[in-house]
Amino acid sequence: MSETAYIGVGSNLGAPIENCRTAVKLLDAVQGCRVEGRSRFYRTEPVGVERQEWYVNAVVSITTERSPQHLLESLLALEARMGRVRREKWGARVIDLDLLMYGDRVIDQHGLIIPHPRMHERRFVLAPMVDLAPALTHPIYGKSMRDLLGECTGKGQEVIPLGEE
Repeated sequence: MSETAYIGVGSNLGAPIENCRTAVKLLDAVQGCRVEGRSRFYRTEPVGVERQEWYVNAVVSITTERSPQHLLESLLALEARMGRVRREKWGARVIDLDLLMYGDRVIDQHGLIIPHPRMHERRFVLAPMVDLAPALTHPIYGKSMRDLLGECTGKGQEVIPLGEE
């Protein structure tokens, strides 16, 4: 049985837009996953850190036959394949793939929390989510992505749509 999942994609090292595009292509090639849509790319201010390059962020929607845990494992493997090294929390990265939502499931296990526990506070997640699924309801807060973005003050979270290249 397949499920719709939403994956946050981000990069601020090397060629960020190309890194994000490559990650989307690799994700589409994962067995049991099919990319169904992608938001615009956004240039976004880093959150939680100073003196770091701005990010490029997007969100993709996929249909998947993989369980949430197996999907997360696939995302981590793709990050490693693209050269991501985890040195510090919120550190600069060649690629970041976050499992944001998996259907309407709420999961809180060691190493896996769905929906992503901070997505409702992050403009760099909500703006691209609104591109893809503005009426999608957050399964904990019961609000649409559009409403959550409207409520997210986002101080220090500038989000600028990029023209497609």
